[in-house]
Amino acid sequence: MSSLMSAMYTGISGLSIHSQAMSVIGNNLANTSTMGFKRTSVQFEDFFYSNVTTGGTFGQVGMGANIASLYGDFSQGSFQDTSSSTDMAISGNGFFMVHNPNSENLYYTRAGNFTFDKNGYLVDPNGYICQGWKAYTDSATGKVSNIGSLSDIKLTSYQLAPSASTKLRMVTNLNAEAEEKTNDATDPFFAMFKSWAGQSDTPLGDSSYAYQSTLKIYDQAGTSHDVTIYFDKASNASGKDVWEYVVACDPTEDGRTINGVKVSTTSSAGILMTGTLSFDPSGSISSMSAFTLSSNATGDFKDLSNWVPASFSTDGYPLLTANFAQASNASTTSAANAVNVKLDLGIHSTATNGGWSGGVANASLVGTDPDNLPGMVSAKADDTTTTNFSSAFSIADESQDGYASGFLQSVSVDSDGVVSGKYSNNQTKNLFVVGLADFTNLQGLRREGGNLYSKTLDSGEPRIGTANTAGMGSIASGKLEQSNVDTATEMVNMISYQRGFQANSKVISTVDSMLQELIQLKR
Repeated sequence: MSSLMSAMYTGISGLSIHSQAMSVIGNNLANTSTMGFKRTSVQFEDFFYSNVTTGGTFGQVGMGANIASLYGDFSQGSFQDTSSSTDMAISGNGFFMVHNPNSENLYYTRAGNFTFDKNGYLVDPNGYICQGWKAYTDSATGKVSNIGSLSDIKLTSYQLAPSASTKLRMVTNLNAEAEEKTNDATDPFFAMFKSWAGQSDTPLGDSSYAYQSTLKIYDQAGTSHDVTIYFDKASNASGKDVWEYVVACDPTEDGRTINGVKVSTTSSAGILMTGTLSFDPSGSISSMSAFTLSSNATGDFKDLSNWVPASFSTDGYPLLTANFAQASNASTTSAANAVNVKLDLGIHSTATNGGWSGGVANASLVGTDPDNLPGMVSAKADDTTTTNFSSAFSIADESQDGYASGFLQSVSVDSDGVVSGKYSNNQTKNLFVVGLADFTNLQGLRREGGNLYSKTLDSGEPRIGTANTAGMGSIASGKLEQSNVDTATEMVNMISYQRGFQANSKVISTVDSMLQELIQLKR
């Protein structure tokens, strides 16, 4: 009689676990289309046993089954393309971290359907805020890193401040067969410079130079200014091909003041730098000279004795300044408040902080001998450099690094989780780095609903980092991870659990029939 009752309860345990397994299947199928959902599978185990005597030995009779564990399947789901750049999917390990601003709780999720709310926070559908760091971009290498502590990702400004130009690059081919347009018997390497008339409507006539090209550069307030580089062939001497150049702005925009004299009121108004380019017989650049107005200039600023060898940038390019903003103590490259622009014509000095050889104190001492031109110490031509080939004048590369202010137009996210803003001034700025977390024991995570997980003692503390580092996966922008539920597998499991339920119910009904037979023995 007791064995029949045990069989009854064994069947009941089977009904219980198979019904719970069916609930798991139902939840999996219900979340077939849930973003980032991870399916659960049921693992059974046998229950306890009772010992029975079997003649000379003993045996064991099982007392049913139990659920050993509910195993979370954290395998990768497929990706779905979306039209939003703030939708993100993780390819590989890791979870996004979101912060509940009301409870201060931190949750983890694979669902990256984020948007910026009205307050500028990057939030999920629950209103929980995505976590990350402010981005820092190394200006020299372009490498992006995160600064500060992990915090809410929030757009605090939709406007990008202007940036003054600090570099002007112009790489050309100067036709070796060109004719000299302006000459000067006394100072053949400064003939074009001496022809400049800063107080005239046209400071340098079209017939005074062989070639010219103009670039816009920007001051501290983001105002643009045209800067033109003029080129003319200088007198050929000692078998060397030498070209004169003049870097100039609009004379009325020249904001420099030297020894109390406004440069814009002089005949040298607008000339920011003058100098020469020297080429070897093959047309390759071999040297460069550069002169700027001395901070001790007096009298006639066009006097070549007032023009001295230029200072250098830390990477070996000559410096010029225009002081467009007319700031105090900012009119020479050595002044404390100067906004200097390095001139890159495709050659630079590799010596520390640059330097000139030749010992010429000022331009007036050069005269007619090209050997008197100061040359760069340890001069090195760039990979793309100015040349003097027998072909038409052409521009190989010209650029500058300043820009006006701009308004945020769109954001994008790269595979490293770097959130960048694109602005109306065609600038891109790295704003944030999205944070990721991973756990040693994923099975220990607690499911909170809403596509969220929370840590537990079993899961351990999260390992926090960024995409593509420390075992974290990469981030795909404009995509969302789909549920990893396989409908076919779930349907097969459903049939299996259904049959298991039927078999256990049959055990109960059979035991019931046997008990009825026992009761009828009394009759």
